[in-house]
Amino acid sequence: MIGDGAYDSDPLDARLEQQYGIELIAPHKAYRRRPKTQDGRKLRRYCRRWKIERLFAWLHNFRRLVTRWEYYEANFLGLVQLGCILIIMRNYLSDGLTLVQIRF
Repeated sequence: MIGDGAYDSDPLDARLEQQYGIELIAPHKAYRRRPKTQDGRKLRRYCRRWKIERLFAWLHNFRRLVTRWEYYEANFLGLVQLGCILIIMRNYLSDGLTLVQIRF
């Protein structure tokens, strides 16, 4: 599990490892007194976390995904996939092509 600096807790890290077998990856706080438990290799995954957060921010541009009006899960999943396709089209095909503004 990748978390931010607020998850820098040795008891939480130990409990997640014991009970669930989950490895916690979180940067240490600047004022940490105990020895560091994270090395730089695992924290590289933390640095790539912004890509996922950026995707969620882009998906929040579609009103129908922010407020889930769909009753069935399959319909909502289809709209999420459509939103991802539109994001890809806007980012990778926007070099000179005009895309129709689709809102759902």
